[in-house]
Amino acid sequence: MALYRDAAIVLRTHKLGEADRIITMLTRNHGKKRAVAKGVRKTKSKFGARLEPGMVIDVQMYEGRNLDTVTQVDILAPYGDAISKDYSAYTACAAMLETADRLCEDSERVLAHFNLLAGALAALAQNKIPAYLVLDAYLVRAVATAGWTPSFRDCAGCGDPGPHRSFNVASGGAVCPQCRPPGSSAPAPETFVLMDALMRGDWIGVAATDDRARRQSSALIASYVQWHLEHGVRSLRHVDRGDHEIAAAPARPAAPATASEGHHS
Repeated sequence: MALYRDAAIVLRTHKLGEADRIITMLTRNHGKKRAVAKGVRKTKSKFGARLEPGMVIDVQMYEGRNLDTVTQVDILAPYGDAISKDYSAYTACAAMLETADRLCEDSERVLAHFNLLAGALAALAQNKIPAYLVLDAYLVRAVATAGWTPSFRDCAGCGDPGPHRSFNVASGGAVCPQCRPPGSSAPAPETFVLMDALMRGDWIGVAATDDRARRQSSALIASYVQWHLEHGVRSLRHVDRGDHEIAAAPARPAAPATASEGHHS
């Protein structure tokens, strides 16, 4: 068996046997990995706390036929303590990890996803930006990294220069009056500006937005992500956004008319 080492972010864990755990990780150079951490649930385990969801670690593993085996773990970024003490950050972190787990199943852009998630976790730990805005920025960038870049200005259907007033999840974002499908939403112009600022990381622009735009943006981004994942992100319903409510994943037709278009970046 080959021994290898990589930076990784723990996405989720589940119990195995009496004392072991299976750890699902997003690694910097080896994609998404599932590995057994033997004895990690014992109180005397030397690296049990280092293998909790959201931890950014340096991990050494043996390659296995079905599952790899963790042999050594060191902490690269001590974000876990700061995030776990803040409920808003903790729930946002859970939604990020679940989204990354879904998006990176067969992703070829592993390094981009790894860097994006690591940066988002660092922002949560620093607590300088509201956690739900960090989450929204992560979600919209993550789905773009996966190949489904939404349009917030030009028409996603025909490319007609915007800004436009309608937004349709299945069509890929902003849509002109001619391409607007039934059931499209009509968010405020400021909401389009906010979503674009979140995509670009323009935090000065984000800070200038009002609560209505933030509410609408959160709902539209969550719906867009869940549409492309083809099912809901369960952790999103627990995210602490104050009075911001997130809509459930929109119903996805068996054969949507836009499915073949993809709207990949």
